Amino acid sequence: MTTFSMLDLSPIVEGGTPADSLRNTLDLAQHAERWGYQRFWLAEHHNMPGIASAATSVVIGYVAAGTSTIRVGSGGVMLPNHAPLIIAEHFGTLATLYPDRIDLGLGRAPGTDMGTARALRRGMDQIDTFPQDVMELIGFLGDATPDQRVRAIPGQGTKVPIWILGSSLYGAQLAAHLGLPYAFASHFAPAALEEAVALYRHRFEPSAYLAEPYFMLAVNVFAADDADKGTFLKSSMQQGFARLRSGQPGPLPRPVDDITAHLDPAVIRMVDQALSCSVVGTPDMVVEGIEQLMAQYAPDEIIFNGPIHDHTARLRSFEIAASAMQSISANR
Repeated sequence: MTTFSMLDLSPIVEGGTPADSLRNTLDLAQHAERWGYQRFWLAEHHNMPGIASAATSVVIGYVAAGTSTIRVGSGGVMLPNHAPLIIAEHFGTLATLYPDRIDLGLGRAPGTDMGTARALRRGMDQIDTFPQDVMELIGFLGDATPDQRVRAIPGQGTKVPIWILGSSLYGAQLAAHLGLPYAFASHFAPAALEEAVALYRHRFEPSAYLAEPYFMLAVNVFAADDADKGTFLKSSMQQGFARLRSGQPGPLPRPVDDITAHLDPAVIRMVDQALSCSVVGTPDMVVEGIEQLMAQYAPDEIIFNGPIHDHTARLRSFEIAASAMQSISANR
């Protein structure tokens, strides 16, 4: 059975508040646990009016405390924004509180604009130290060496599983070189997907963490019991993505019946290209769409993303996705 998981940015919707979003995040995670999802990941973004998961490790703790078996982690923490020691302490603490349930996905981008990056005390002209920072972080979470003077406490010895996230060939090469699992951001940047996956699998070097390559595919899902309803639900992300690309991010928009009345055709083409790794529509259509993606990319795991304005509709969409994965596995 192909493992399936969930990515949540704790979306702040038009007419809603961050408090609403965080309560919905926990409710969604509790449902995901019952539906058989393996992981529930949250992402770090800053200065984004539509995302409530900026303090990612804090929200992970909130979700882990409110669930009991599902793995909870970051998809991801933007490591250049932080000292590796701090992340080791944060996730070491989480792993100490919730043993064998915490994942640490790492990204190389700042997850924000240049002005906000400066507010995070991150110099945008600094030398790229991401590979070294990853290795330093692995060291802080691994077993201590006799001569190690600086230790993450809690953290040392917890061996929190580390994933490399990316949307380019850079992350694929690093994950392969370090022998780590790799998650590709195909839900919003699929252009290099095929090449990155092939490179990762071809260059993968077995490690103490992983004997064989392990690839996670990110897929948007907008599922409903009616095909038109699925298209309607997707329109929120289409509008939100268009606003983000035009430098006007905001809360997740309300869905609309006719997206062509709200976005220019050229913008719709750009957005739909970016969101091409999506499954939309009825349960049967979702099964068909997932099967096509699995046949094309052979992922070891699929992580579903689905920013939907109405929380009840969002729950139903993820429920359909879980049923689809279980149906596909049962028929193999």
